[in-house]
Amino acid sequence: MAVMTDPYLWLEDVTADRSLDWVRERNARTVGEYTANSEFSELEGRILELLDTDARIPYAAMRGEYLYNFWRDGEHKRGIWRRTTLEEYRSEDTEWDVLLDVDELAEREGENWVWAGASVLRPDQTRALLSFSRGGADASVVREFDIETRQFVTEDAFDVPEAKTSINWIDENTVYVGTDFGEGSMTDSGYPRIAKRWHRGTPLSEAVTVFEGESTDVSVGASYDDTPGYERHFVGRSLDFYNSERYELLPDGSLLRIDTPDDAGTSVYRDWLTVRPRTDWEVNGTIYPAGSLLVADYADYLAGSRELTPLFTPDEHTSLEQGTWTRNHLLLVTLSDVQTTLSVLTPTETGWDEKPLDGVPELTASGVISTDARSGDNFFVNSSGFTTPATLLYGTVGGPLEPVKQAPSFFDADGISVSQYFVASDDGTQIPYFVVRRDDADGPSPTLLYGYGGFENSMVPGYSGSVGFAWLERGGAYVVANIRGGGEYGPSWHTQAVREGRHKVFEDFAAVARDLVARGITTTNQLAAQGGSNGGLLMGVMLTRYPELFGAIVCQVPLLDMKRYHLLLAGASWMAEYGDPDNPEDWKFMSEYSPYQNTSATAEYPPILVTTSTRDDRVHPGHARKMTALLEEQGHEVWYYENIEGGHGGAADNAQAAFKSALTFTFLWRTLTRP
Repeated sequence: MAVMTDPYLWLEDVTADRSLDWVRERNARTVGEYTANSEFSELEGRILELLDTDARIPYAAMRGEYLYNFWRDGEHKRGIWRRTTLEEYRSEDTEWDVLLDVDELAEREGENWVWAGASVLRPDQTRALLSFSRGGADASVVREFDIETRQFVTEDAFDVPEAKTSINWIDENTVYVGTDFGEGSMTDSGYPRIAKRWHRGTPLSEAVTVFEGESTDVSVGASYDDTPGYERHFVGRSLDFYNSERYELLPDGSLLRIDTPDDAGTSVYRDWLTVRPRTDWEVNGTIYPAGSLLVADYADYLAGSRELTPLFTPDEHTSLEQGTWTRNHLLLVTLSDVQTTLSVLTPTETGWDEKPLDGVPELTASGVISTDARSGDNFFVNSSGFTTPATLLYGTVGGPLEPVKQAPSFFDADGISVSQYFVASDDGTQIPYFVVRRDDADGPSPTLLYGYGGFENSMVPGYSGSVGFAWLERGGAYVVANIRGGGEYGPSWHTQAVREGRHKVFEDFAAVARDLVARGITTTNQLAAQGGSNGGLLMGVMLTRYPELFGAIVCQVPLLDMKRYHLLLAGASWMAEYGDPDNPEDWKFMSEYSPYQNTSATAEYPPILVTTSTRDDRVHPGHARKMTALLEEQGHEVWYYENIEGGHGGAADNAQAAFKSALTFTFLWRTLTRP
C-alpha cells in the first residue's frame, strides 16, 4: 500500500485555521486557472440564468386543498415557501400565496439559513414544522410556524436545536421527535437512537420515550398515520442501511412486530400491507423473488395469515422502480431495460385489476411526483428525457392525463439523438448505457461519462439544460452508465455489487469506457469521467485503478479513504454497502480498491478536479482534502475547489451551483481539447 500512515489526518479538522488556510490556497489556484476568462463568465451566467428562470416548473406537493412549493430564483436566492390551490396551479399564470421568505429571515436573524423542509399539520393546515440548516448541512434547527399569522410560534413552540432531527406531527399539541437529547442519544452513524412523544407546554427534556434502538443501529424513528379511520402509530429501527425492524405501537404502549423480512421494503396503507423483498423470500413453500411487490390484508397478516398476492414479479429485463398510493389505487412505475412504464392497480372483490396509465410522452423517463391519498385519486407525473424538457402531467385515476406545466428548452436539441448500447463486463454481465450526441459527429468527440453505482439508485434518462448547452451544443457526447450497484434491474443489480462484490461496479464502468473507444465515439484522451458522493468513490477508483482509460476525471463530494470512512460523520451507516474496515476480512477486499490507500507516485494519472463542501456533514470533506494533498505530494495534476457552504449537494444557492457547474465544464472542456 502506498500509504502506511496518514500524514494528512489534520485535514479532517474541518474548521481549523490550518485546514481552512490549506483550502483557500487551493481554491485560489483553481479559481485563477479556470475562471478568469470570458468563456467561464459567459457559461456561469447562462447556467445561473437557467437555474433562476421563472420558466422552470414549480413542482408542488399536494396537501388537501393546497399545493406547497419551495422556490428559488434571482430575486429569492435563499428561496420562498409558498402555496396555492389546485385550480390556480393548473392555470397558465399561477398566483402564489407566499408563506415565508427565507432571504428576509436570514437577513433579519443574521444567519446563513438554507431551507431544509416543512411538515404541515393536517387537516387544518394552520401549523407547520420548518427545518433550516446553516450553510446547507444535514443537521438542522426545527421551528414551529403559524401559517395563518405568517409568524413563528413563540410560546410553547415545538422548536428543536440544531441536530440531525426527525420530527412528525401526531396532533396540534403532540409530536414524535428523535434528536440529540444528550450523551448516548445518537447512534454511531450520527442519527437519533431514541424516539420520544413530546407534548406541548413541556420542555423537550421531558419528552416521553416510546422506543429505543442500539448505538450500532443507523437510526430510530416514530411516526403517526393520520388516515381517517386507519389512525395508527409506528416505530422502527434501521439496523443498517438495508435492514430494519418495524412495529405498530399499540395504545397501551406495547409493540406489535410487523413480521416481514428485515431487508424488505414494508409499508401499511389503509387495509393493505405491501412488501418488497430484496432477497428471495419463501412463505409456506412459495418463493417470491427479490424485487417482487406483494400485498396482504394487514389485519389478517398481523393475526398470522400469510396469504400474499403478487402485484409485480420481476424478470431479467424488468424491475419495479416506484409504487405510490392514491386513495383507492396503487400507481406502479417499472423499468424495462431502463425505460419506464406506468400502470394502475385497483383492488376489487375478485382480486387486483391492472391497467396501463396512458398519455405519458414516449421516449421519456416518467415518475409519480405527488399524490394525496388522504384526499382522492389525483396525481402528478413528471416526464423528461435527455433531449426532451420536463412535462408535468395531472390526472385522476380513470381519467385522461393532461399537461399542466411545460419546462422550456434550454438548448438546441435538433440533430442530437439518444442511443442505448450494451457491453459485457468482466464477468460477462451485459451493462446498458445511454449515449447522447450529435448525429453529424465526424469521428470521436470529447465525451463525458457519468456514473454512480450504489445504494440501489437507478440512473434514468433526464433533461439537463446545463449539459445541453455547456457540452452537447459544443459537440461533446454525454454518456450515462447503468452499472451494477444501482437499481436499474431490481435489488439483485445492487446486492451483487456490495461489500466483497464492489469490484463489479468498477469493472462495469471501465467496460463502458473501453466500449466508447471501441465504437469510435471517443478516444482515451477525449474521455472524461464524473461522479459524486458514492460516485466520487467510483471516480477515485477510476483514477487509481484504470487511469489509462481517461483523459480527465471530476470527483465530487467523494468517499476516498475507506479505512476511516466509518469514523467520519454518517459513514458508519454505510457499512452494509461497503464493509467494516475494522474487520480484517472486510478490509482485505476494501483495501484492494480504497483510493487513498492505492495512489502511486510512479503511475500516470489523468488530470483530476476534486470538489467538496466545508459544510458537508454527510460525506466528510476530509476525504477530498486528504486525497488532494496526497496526489499533490506525489506530483500529479490535481485541481481542488471546496465551497465553504453547500452541504452534501455542494451548493447553498443557485449562484454557488452555477459557479461549481461552470468550473466543472470549463475544466473538462479545456482538459479534453488540449492540443
